[in-house]
Amino acid sequence: MSLDAVIIGGGHNGLVCAYYLAAAGRKVRVLERRSVVGGAAVTEEFHPGFRNSVASYTVSLLNPKIIKDMQLHDFGLEIRERRVNNFWPHPSDDFLAFPVGNEALETEIARFSEHDARALDRYFRDIEMVADLVRSQLLETPPNAGGGLRDLWQAIKLGNRFRKLSLEDERTVMDIFTKSVREFLDLYFENEFVKGAFAFDGVVGNYADSETPGTAYVLMHHAFGEVNGKEGVWGHAVGGMGAITQAMAKSAKAKGAEISTDAAVARVLTENGRAVGVELEDGEKIFAKKIISNLNPSLLFDRMVPEEDMPEDFSRRIKRYKNGSGTFRMNVALDKLPEFKCLSQERATDDHLTGGIIIAPTMDYMDRALRGAKDYGWSREPIVEMLIPSTLDDSLAPEGKHVASLFCQQFKPDHDWVRDRMNAAATIIDTVEKYAPGFRKSIVGMQILSPLDLEEKFGLVGGDIMHGHLSLDQMFSARPMLGHGNYRTPIEGLYMCGSGTHPGGGVTGAPGHNAAHEILKD
Repeated sequence: MSLDAVIIGGGHNGLVCAYYLAAAGRKVRVLERRSVVGGAAVTEEFHPGFRNSVASYTVSLLNPKIIKDMQLHDFGLEIRERRVNNFWPHPSDDFLAFPVGNEALETEIARFSEHDARALDRYFRDIEMVADLVRSQLLETPPNAGGGLRDLWQAIKLGNRFRKLSLEDERTVMDIFTKSVREFLDLYFENEFVKGAFAFDGVVGNYADSETPGTAYVLMHHAFGEVNGKEGVWGHAVGGMGAITQAMAKSAKAKGAEISTDAAVARVLTENGRAVGVELEDGEKIFAKKIISNLNPSLLFDRMVPEEDMPEDFSRRIKRYKNGSGTFRMNVALDKLPEFKCLSQERATDDHLTGGIIIAPTMDYMDRALRGAKDYGWSREPIVEMLIPSTLDDSLAPEGKHVASLFCQQFKPDHDWVRDRMNAAATIIDTVEKYAPGFRKSIVGMQILSPLDLEEKFGLVGGDIMHGHLSLDQMFSARPMLGHGNYRTPIEGLYMCGSGTHPGGGVTGAPGHNAAHEILKD
């Protein structure tokens, strides 16, 4: 039977797209290069008896409508909430924690600044106001530049949402979309540790320092999620992130989607300027009415689409699409829990080890990390976020043992990682050791993924976890390029459904959802 759609790449957005197309009665086939679907949201055994989320590592941004539509909980998904969201060890052996609940957080921040504790309500009110605007657009296609009446109507609807804001709220929206995270936080807080804690979300997955314009938006991008109906909460998928994509695959298959693994696509086939199929690396050709790419736009257009099939201006600009998030990922198998010096205090509990443990106490620390990366390839004091998911999920490690994710920032994307990946990994372990003596001795196995490894294993170009910078010129209607923000490419019959389209990176499922609805319109 002829196919209505072929989807290149079985990452989470490809699976979401496949579900909605199949649910609408279309014949869909997903082609995944690796032997397992899930893209960067997969769980693997990386040391005998120890499993962990390999790349993507935590849950919050996954859209609740998609969870409900795909009935992911019925297909085995269970999400457990962190009991403390994050904490930041300090060199003085003190720490700043972000406990769950505004009252507890206010009490914690008051230890560092009464002024900043009083400013929390205004800060969260402003962040949530802008996050609500973004949420209202997550599952809608942006108005496309150069589009017709439908896009004009979308622009009018968006404009009406903004016209309902007060002048001060309009200023706040402008602040978040244009300012650096340092400038934005200076409007609310005075203490460097408090500002450093909030600023982390502005540089995570973002090869930038705290003074880079647009980093305030990256901070807000991480704030629009929810877990189990609770906004601003982060959680863990039992069984790791692969549990999400395995549930998605089951859901899509239940609607009739076909999923093929070990099916690497070599190129997109075109006839008379229209995409008509794909050719696999083994030479097999598969034809369909619609070809849909879940890949980073750079991978699609640099490697799979003949340049002569692209308009000259599009080709020139897509070659300069910006990638590279400076991310270095490690998974470690531990024979015991880390013992952080700062958690010897009376106010510390076991709950702190269920949250993100972030070694980056101030914005100055983060900025030095970026300078070190640009000068030497990586900083001798990198930004490290550790998660220990086995504190919430004992299925990941043998009894009494643990696994930890090390999600590390500011590692130069185009550095010689073949030569230096082990040296960089040693620096990361040394950094954790300073705050948790004995950590190195507790490691019984590890998996190391430099930016180069992330690209080769998962197709994350330059190790970019977002499939492209979240900068003003690559957001909303301009993601991946102005004029093609509606999931369509300049090649008829070829579409995009990955994180290189609106609303961007993270395990949201929104690009796959939106692309499917545009494809069904066509």
